Amino acid sequence: MMTVLRERFPWGLLVGIVCIGFILRGPIVAVAPITGEISADLSMTAAQAGLLTSLPVLCFALMTPFASLFVGKAGANVATSIAIVGVGVGSIIRSAGGVEATFAGTIIMGAFITIGNVVIPVIIRRDIPTERVGIVTGAYTSAMNVSSMITSLATVPLAVAFGWRGALLAWLGFVVLAAIAWFGAIGPRRAFHWGPVRPAIETGAVDTIVIDTRGIPLAAPEPRTWRNLSAVFLALAFAGQAFSYYGLTAWFPTILEQEVGYSAATAGSSSSIFQIAAVVGALGVPLISKRLGIPKTFIGVAVLWISFPLGMILAPQAWPAWGFLGGVAQGGGITIVFMLIVQLAMTGTHARRLSAMVQGVGYALGATAPTLIGAVHDATGTWTLPIGVVLIATLVFTASGLAGALRATGPRGRPAGR
Repeated sequence: MMTVLRERFPWGLLVGIVCIGFILRGPIVAVAPITGEISADLSMTAAQAGLLTSLPVLCFALMTPFASLFVGKAGANVATSIAIVGVGVGSIIRSAGGVEATFAGTIIMGAFITIGNVVIPVIIRRDIPTERVGIVTGAYTSAMNVSSMITSLATVPLAVAFGWRGALLAWLGFVVLAAIAWFGAIGPRRAFHWGPVRPAIETGAVDTIVIDTRGIPLAAPEPRTWRNLSAVFLALAFAGQAFSYYGLTAWFPTILEQEVGYSAATAGSSSSIFQIAAVVGALGVPLISKRLGIPKTFIGVAVLWISFPLGMILAPQAWPAWGFLGGVAQGGGITIVFMLIVQLAMTGTHARRLSAMVQGVGYALGATAPTLIGAVHDATGTWTLPIGVVLIATLVFTASGLAGALRATGPRGRPAGR
């Protein structure tokens, strides 16, 4: 009976997962295009204004362990529901007042988005049939990129019409959409059922039941994550991915200004190719991996990632090609790492711990990218060495991710022993 239920594809849940993806990046990216207006209105220093974009990533790094514990205690369903509500509350507070409210709302949003980051891979592993995990993961990561693109392009016009507070509050619409889709998919009762429920599959707490000699069901022992070499490789790969993404997101427009000679406005709009192309990678990787296997697909993604910084060093005038290839790589890179997390996980609890470990390490290192790359540029006065730092990060992504992929799936892309 339970096996039949798991094999039926939950289309409503897919819609819910995609809509939740919209709130995990777009609302925090919306700050970047109007940072100057916010800073001027609130009399903020440059350092304070910079924190508005870096604080959420710092939350991802610092609060991931606590988010993992919360998901374990509350259960995946209620954790997802609370994450949606929390992002909505943070959005309202961020737009409600002065400097204190802006920072408080940003931190609240970052904290609850962290819960969403951790719990979605758990839900995908729990409720999505194995053969569809890749495409659902791709749809989820595509939603994050699409929402980033939408907010990047539309926030400035909204700010012109309604002010920066109204522009940021407008993205509360994503939260409302996510709530409707999520509650519609699983129902209000399951959405707020705290702790373990029956059957265990509903919480992701237990996937395998062991019966002792007395006929009493026991939870299967959980594999360790920090002592698992495959998990360590995935954490390093995600760190390379996050470092490259946040570093280039922060500095690519400036590089186009100073290396190619574009105006600030032209550079800002031109650099959006890096975000737009991510959808191609996020949706393409699951389809390609079905034919070639995950390791070979990972090699292709890694080659594209490396081509971006290498191309910008050797031929910066060809930036549209490098920006597009790098965008495909960053969308495909996060998708394939999440696919490997789900593939490597033995149970729902293991998936939660893996997700927390990989993302905690990755975001902790990724949060340093804008500052480190900027410091290297200040020290050298050119962009060659700073872009070289990104190149090193893509090489870390390549070596660690390929090792993790081979260990998790085997050389032919099939599931292997963990």
